[in-house]
Parts: sequence; C-alpha cells; structure tokens
Amino acid sequence: MSGPPGAAAPGPSAAPPATGPAHRAVPPRRALLAGAAGNFVEWYEFGVYGCFATVIAERFFTPAAAGPDPAAPLLAAYASFAVAFFFRPAGALLFGRLADRAGRRPALVLVIALMTLATTLIGLLPDRATAGAAAPWLLVLLRAVQGLCAGGEFGGAVALMTEHAPPGRRGRYGAWQSFTVALGLLAGAAAAALTASLLSPAALSGWGWRIPFLLALPLGLTALGLRTALPGPPTRTPSPEPAPAPAPGLGTVRAVVLGVGRIMGWSAAGYTFLVVLPSYLQSTLGASFREALIATTLANLGFAASILPAGRLSDRVGRRPVMLAGALAVALCALPFLHLLRDPDAAAPAKAAALLAAGATVGLLAGPGPAMLAEMFPSSVRCTGLGLAYALANAVFSGCAGLIVTALTAATGDPDVPAYYAGGLCALSALALAGLRGDDHRGPLR
Repeated sequence: MSGPPGAAAPGPSAAPPATGPAHRAVPPRRALLAGAAGNFVEWYEFGVYGCFATVIAERFFTPAAAGPDPAAPLLAAYASFAVAFFFRPAGALLFGRLADRAGRRPALVLVIALMTLATTLIGLLPDRATAGAAAPWLLVLLRAVQGLCAGGEFGGAVALMTEHAPPGRRGRYGAWQSFTVALGLLAGAAAAALTASLLSPAALSGWGWRIPFLLALPLGLTALGLRTALPGPPTRTPSPEPAPAPAPGLGTVRAVVLGVGRIMGWSAAGYTFLVVLPSYLQSTLGASFREALIATTLANLGFAASILPAGRLSDRVGRRPVMLAGALAVALCALPFLHLLRDPDAAAPAKAAALLAAGATVGLLAGPGPAMLAEMFPSSVRCTGLGLAYALANAVFSGCAGLIVTALTAATGDPDVPAYYAGGLCALSALALAGLRGDDHRGPLR
C-alpha cells in the first residue's frame, strides 16, 4: 500500500481502471442499483430485529432460562444481536478477499443469497416453547451466518459504487450505501409498526413477529437478480493476466485501525439513536411499543433526509468538514436530546424535532463515510480493507451498543447512559477525523 492512509495517489483520471477482475466496466447507475438493493435487504432485517428485540427475548430467552434478573432476557436477545456483528470481521476478510481477487459480482451474489436464506429461516424458526433449549442456539447460528454475510456486503457494495461513480461524485454514490441503510431501517420499522397495528398483542407475540422476517425472501430474490445481471469478470485475453491481489500488509492494517477510529462515532451514534432506541424507550422511559416505533421512525427519517445532501456536500467541500460537523454535533447534543425526551412538560412537536435532528446528525457522518473509507485503500485490497474497518467498528461499537446501554442503565439507574456512550465515542472519532486530508475527495481512487 503506497502513500499515507487517506491520501489518493496521483493519476490522470478518476475513472475506474479497466483491467482486472474487480473492475469490469459497469454502467454507474447499474452498479449503484445492484449495490444498494442488497444493502437495503441487509438493513431491513437488522431494523426488524431491533424493533422486535423485546418480543424475541420473550419467545427465545425466557427469564427462567436466562436467570432471575428480569432484564436478562432482553440482554440475551441483544447478545444474539451482537453475535452477528462479531462475525462481520470474518465475513469482511472472507468475502473481501473473494471480491478483490475474483471480482465484485461473485462476492456480492453469494452474500445476498446467504443473507436472504438466513433471514427467512429466522422467520420460520421454532421458539423455545416448541424447540426447547435448542431454539436460542439456532437463532444465534442464523445470526452468525447473517454476520458473515453483512461483513462481506459493505466492502463489496461500497467498492462497486465508488469505483464506477462518475468523476467528482464518489461521495454522492457512496452515500447511497448509507441511504439504503436508512431505507432498510425505515422499512423494517414500518413493517414492524404495521404488523403491530393490525394484530393483537397476543397474536403479535405468538406468530405475527415472523411476518416481517419472511418478507425478506421476495426482497432478497429481487436484489439477487440485480446482482446476477452485473457483468462478470473479463474473459481471458492474449495479454498477460494481472497479478493476483496481494495479501493485506502492514500499511493496510494501519489504515484499517485509522478507519475504525474515524467511523466508531458513526457506528455508536447510529445504533444508539436508530436501532437501540425502541427498547430503551420501553424499558427505561415506560413508552409503549407503538410510541417507541414512532420515535424510531422519526429519527430514521431525519437520518435518511440528511445522508444524500451530506454526500453531495462532501464532494464539494471535502469529507473532513462534513463528518467533523456530525461527530461534534452528536458529542455536544446527545445529553440535551435525551433530557428533552424524558421531560414530561416538553411539547410533542419539540420532541419530534429533536428526534429528526438526532437522526440528521448521524447522517452527516454516514453520507461521506463510505467514500472516505474507499479513498483510504488501493484497489487490490479495497474490499478487504474498507470492509474490515467497517466491520470492526460495527462489531465493537454497534453490536455491543444494546448490551452496553442496557446493562449500564440497569446497573447504575442512570438514564443518560446512551448519551454518554454515543457522545463520548463521537468526541473520540472527531480527533481521528481531524487528520483527514482536505483534498482526498478530488483525486482518483488508487
């Protein structure tokens, strides 16, 4: 890996190279659609799981099995949530190397096929009342498969989008990865809310929670079709074949560590405000299931609304100022945000505006983030490098968010724990983001 992490090597054009299995020419819009569709399915499932964490705790992790603590079932459900994240780094290495060596399409087709299968099987999984002690272990196994797939999804999708973006639009095209995260989370929350509104609480807990998981099957098959239609690796020619993609070296490891530092605030704030929020509002503030879903939907709307503008703005002014603004906004405003939500005298419109704003600050990080990571790695290790940085940050700072927030809140009785968690990590992330070069967005990808 040549040059410092985050700096683009000089070159005459921002267009992707035409040689090598990873870079078969793909029309920009087709690359964007194929990458975004699979990402949407992945995050739809994660949104559904976050919304139904309390129901899953009841069906798969009973108090008798998990311990005398009434919070234990929810902690067990979040533990299975975290398991998927800790398999992400392995998936980033496995599928990232496949994408860097054999091309983006084979890896992206494989991950969406496996993700769709695992999500559908969760919807069909027998609960503890039917399968006994095997039920939670089967759930954890399927979550592990999802984690492997999700680890390979990000690197391949972001590489596909940014490598085929028109010159000067990497931030905008990369932002679609984050935008489909928002769309997937919104779709998951909407599916959960619609199911909850149409069914009685008993029906929802008994079998209705399965419906949103089963909807992943047609969604996944659609994404699979889009990815299968991508051009494959180029056919053999008389010219010498390019050398195989080298194994990631020490320079790549340094860039991965730096990348984790730059996005850990994004990971922590995103999951605290967008995924963990429903269970936090129910268990800590006594909100109803429907109220918690409405609040989460508002936060995700704010998130979705800011992502694409943030990506476009980063193409004009650079990744650093936009992402720094988001990190500092979360660090400064997380505590007042939670205080406003807990204030019984605060007006409903004020709380709604706060939820929208909280999501929007995360969007300032998520919009430029994918392009920023893609610009840190050369083509030969791009999928592996950026996928591993993202997977590690998510495993540590997102996958554990539910566990950490729930456990610390229960242990201390302090309802401000989510604000300390998200705000503190965003403050640390701001230090790493300050080292970004101001002109990385202008040069070609290496």
